[in-house]
Parts: sequence; structure tokens; C-alpha cells
Amino acid sequence: MKIKRELLAKLDEWRTSSIRKPLIIRVARQVGKTTLVREFFD
Repeated sequence: MKIKRELLAKLDEWRTSSIRKPLIIRVARQVGKTTLVREFFD
């Protein structure tokens, strides 16, 4: 779960950035992209 916490921390940095760009998550299939985003926005 260390990786998940690191990714959530990076998403939090993105959210609080004053000059953020659109969020695009590009990784392999079936690695938990949707789950990560759902946890982040809940």
C-alpha cells in the first residue's frame, strides 16, 4: 500500500497546486486507476 499512499500524495499536490494542468492518468490496464481516483475524490 506504500505505492497507493505515494500516488494519493501526488494527487493531493496536484490538487493544491496554483498552476495545475488537467489530470491525465496513463498507465497499464487493470492496475487500479479508477479505484485510485475514487478514493482520492471521496
